[in-house]
Amino acid sequence: MKVISANKIKDVISGLCIRANLVLRKDVLSGLKAAYSKETKRRAKDILKAIINNADIARREKLAICQDTGLPVVFLEIGQDVKIIGDLRRAVNKGVEEGYRRGYLRNSIISNPLSRSRPGYSPVVIHTEIVRGNKLKIIVLPKGFGCENKTQLKMFNPTAKISEIEKFIVDLVESAGPDACPPYIVGVGIGGTADYAMFLAKKALLKPVTRRFSKLEADLLRKINKLNIGPMGLGGETTCLGVNIETYPTHIAGLPVAVNISCHALRSAAKTL
Repeated sequence: MKVISANKIKDVISGLCIRANLVLRKDVLSGLKAAYSKETKRRAKDILKAIINNADIARREKLAICQDTGLPVVFLEIGQDVKIIGDLRRAVNKGVEEGYRRGYLRNSIISNPLSRSRPGYSPVVIHTEIVRGNKLKIIVLPKGFGCENKTQLKMFNPTAKISEIEKFIVDLVESAGPDACPPYIVGVGIGGTADYAMFLAKKALLKPVTRRFSKLEADLLRKINKLNIGPMGLGGETTCLGVNIETYPTHIAGLPVAVNISCHALRSAAKTL
């Protein structure tokens, strides 16, 4: 049995919030650089270079990569042999608040979505999974809402063809157009229930965009990049850096498919205790 204090978790999350918002993920930066080397349209190439330079300046000058520092989504993979001493939920929210204050990051969270109350730093969204072992993995994903607003779920009939699912995903990206700051990373969740498919789509954004894609992921990436939306919606061959799919068993009568798009500033940071 491994014992971890809630205060330790708070401190770790505070640091992850700053790192995620100031230092672009290595795989995303590599994906942008690879796209820059392949892009043939001059304007698209110039925009990709500006995005890469922005990430470099943010890291060196300790500035936020984007002014929208998002609504932080915290993933906790908790080993079944871990004992946490203290209030875990409070530790997560306090850690985010402290990190965002220390990093001079924007407070974008309103406590009442209907009355549109004064913005603050919490509460955040927390996903917990029980896994084997005695480790606790913490991942912080600050999700901006320019891209979050493009999220969609479709409950397909179980007889739906792969081509129908592909069309749904490609059409969704096309409808997003320039609004969510391309080039995109597209997270797709297939299976489970409606709510779990949405979770899978968000979790899919944690996968490296530089890994080997499955055939379906590669086919979708190719079709999306033919849309000619391009970096920041001004045309080009780079509309999407990667399509990441997560699947889960589902009911015989259903086929949920969820899509969660990320802008080019896909930010996350992780640490295992």
